[in-house]
Amino acid sequence: MSMPATLDAYMTSRGALVDAELRILLAGRKEEPKTIVKAMSYSIFAGGKRLRPVLVMAAAECCGLAARRTVKTACALEMIHTYSLIHDDLPAMDDDDLRRGKPTNHKVFGEAMAILAGDGLLTYAFEAAAANAAQLKLDGKAAAELIRIVALGAGTQGMVGGQVADLEAEGWKSKNHGFNPKKALEYIHLHKTAALIIASLEAGAVLAGGTPRQRKNLRSYGEAIGLAFQIADDILDVVGDKKKLGKKGSDAQNDKLTYARLYGIDASRKLAADLISKAHLLLAPFGAKAKPLHDLADYIIARDK
Repeated sequence: MSMPATLDAYMTSRGALVDAELRILLAGRKEEPKTIVKAMSYSIFAGGKRLRPVLVMAAAECCGLAARRTVKTACALEMIHTYSLIHDDLPAMDDDDLRRGKPTNHKVFGEAMAILAGDGLLTYAFEAAAANAAQLKLDGKAAAELIRIVALGAGTQGMVGGQVADLEAEGWKSKNHGFNPKKALEYIHLHKTAALIIASLEAGAVLAGGTPRQRKNLRSYGEAIGLAFQIADDILDVVGDKKKLGKKGSDAQNDKLTYARLYGIDASRKLAADLISKAHLLLAPFGAKAKPLHDLADYIIARDK
């Protein structure tokens, strides 16, 4: 399914803000070796939905702050996401040759430079988020909370922890009887994918001075769509058009624990639909301001790439 026109226009306009700022941020790193900037830029501008930066902006708008005022933090979340993809594609991880229809970073720049490009993007993300806090004149507590949220979503209690659990679950069919695949699968998806989505939404709310209730609702919305997003990815890895996906699909080859493989396609689709229904309910208090988030939730499980 192609993206609905209204959502496409929203994603395009917000994505253009992010791309313009990313070009400024990366072009401004003149003191660095050219190769590292080139490697970082290669993956940052290799395409993609800009989902996490758009979530930062949409959450801020729900809480009353203009999207353009959050752009550096939006870029920070895209940098973290991109670093994770670079490292995820490495031979020691998923060993993928393609990402978004193009050779993966290590195929172009070598493994060592790909690792360093990921490291560079991760650390630059916190510089960008801190600069955004300074621009908005957030007080020390709010600025520290912003950095804490982003670090939590990216670190061992978030995305990195999910990646570790994902690696440890490989070969899950031959695990001993103490291994609970259902419990492990939920942990992997809540951390590997949902954690950074949740961080994106809550970061936007913090930048906008959102209330505790607003932050809680956006966190719960992020958990629901984060799980649904990964379930949809699991399904697409099995039934999707590999040309549209821009990757060869390596879950079965790597004996990955996924919803599609554990529950089957139909049950996975129903679970994703139930999560999206929950997400819509959580947005009700935001009224019309939350329309882009409603539209995104629906698109997550209807997309074909």
